[in-house]
Amino acid sequence: MGDASLHKTASPDWSDSSSGTSIDQPIHAPKPVRPKLPSRKSSGTMIVPRDSTDVGPVDVHTGPDDVRAMSPRRTSEDIQTLGKEARAELERHAKALQDSLVTLFNRIEAVKEEHDKLDSHNKFLQKYIGDLMSTSKITSSSRSKK
Repeated sequence: MGDASLHKTASPDWSDSSSGTSIDQPIHAPKPVRPKLPSRKSSGTMIVPRDSTDVGPVDVHTGPDDVRAMSPRRTSEDIQTLGKEARAELERHAKALQDSLVTLFNRIEAVKEEHDKLDSHNKFLQKYIGDLMSTSKITSSSRSKK
């Protein structure tokens, strides 16, 4: 008897549980699904060999995928204008650098002149102090003898 009551308590009876939730009911709302991206055709390489017959001026009859229609062509006048503008900008920049260099050189010269002047005054003062010291030694020694 003891074995039968032990057996009943050891094995749970799953069919009796009515308090639990059903497995078929979802716990969370379903995740939204991202729409698929439309498929695109590969652009492939856009490099055209130099000797290709496809290279040339842009034609009205070319499509939007044509390599030649992707960047504007510049005429020789456009290139000359761009070159002149670049040269003018470089000249302005060079002139500004030259002006700042001249200003810096003048400042260096002024500092150098001031240094030389102070150096000569310093030497004069050193000589003057040296002369005073030697004079004071001579006068002090002659007084002590008397």
